[in-house]
Amino acid sequence: MLYLYHGPDEYARSEALAALKARIPAEVADLNISVLDGRRITVDGLAAACEALPFLADRRMVIIRDLLKHQKAGKGRDELRAYLERIPAYCDLVLVESEEFDRRSSLFTFLKKAAEVREFTPREGADLLRWLGERARDMQVTLDNAAAQRLAMLAGSDGRSLVNELGKLAAYVGKGGRITVREVDLLVADDQEQNLFEFINELSARQRRSALASLRRLFDDGQAAQYILFMIARQVRILLGVKELATRRLRPDDIATQLGQKPFVVRKAIEQARGFSDADLRLLHQRLLELDHASKTGRADAEAGLELLVAEMCS
Repeated sequence: MLYLYHGPDEYARSEALAALKARIPAEVADLNISVLDGRRITVDGLAAACEALPFLADRRMVIIRDLLKHQKAGKGRDELRAYLERIPAYCDLVLVESEEFDRRSSLFTFLKKAAEVREFTPREGADLLRWLGERARDMQVTLDNAAAQRLAMLAGSDGRSLVNELGKLAAYVGKGGRITVREVDLLVADDQEQNLFEFINELSARQRRSALASLRRLFDDGQAAQYILFMIARQVRILLGVKELATRRLRPDDIATQLGQKPFVVRKAIEQARGFSDADLRLLHQRLLELDHASKTGRADAEAGLELLVAEMCS
């Protein structure tokens, strides 16, 4: 039997592959499952793996990782495709693709007809919330719908990240417990917020090269420059508030309460604020407002303006 598992949801792919592997008795699985690297595969090597007889089992399994990604057009690919038509009946051949590949290739065209093809894409909307609820029940906790929405907003749609965060929340509330928005806000960090923290850290340390690289990562995350401008300005206002309240010798948790922020946000901001004077922060905030206005009126490009601002602050 031929299988092709592909798509960007690594966690769902891994679960599906684990379900296939579970069909082989655990006590002889190591002797009946072979894993091959698609970058180095040869027809002879594939045949040797597929045609080895199962040991104390009815079937064996051969897993090839990223075959389609690395196969180039030519004689080698044609021979490989021909071999796929004569795999022994007792062998399950599973192609697992972790990256995008050429869907116009003859190999993929053949697999669409001859294999069980499953594409794993990140869940969205109601499907994602339903899946999170099911996972929570598996962990013997209850996840409020509002908490599920908040978790998805903070952690994104990556299955593995969500399960890891959900496991942390389940451990916190305990078996039979209930996860609400409060627990999510307390324990789950915002990925975009983390990237922003990294950028501000480097900016406060005047690390020009690293700060520009972090800014580029924020762009590459798919966020609009205008949104990044807003988020940086927001963080600068938090730093200004932290510096002012710190002079009153308040505890970080008290500062967080007064600013309406999470405690971990304030603790990081206290560290970052040490790298800026009050004048630095006010100047940076003013420049951000000017860039925001200029970009909205068409007088400046927001991405280029941010990069110039970073270069200036780090000079």
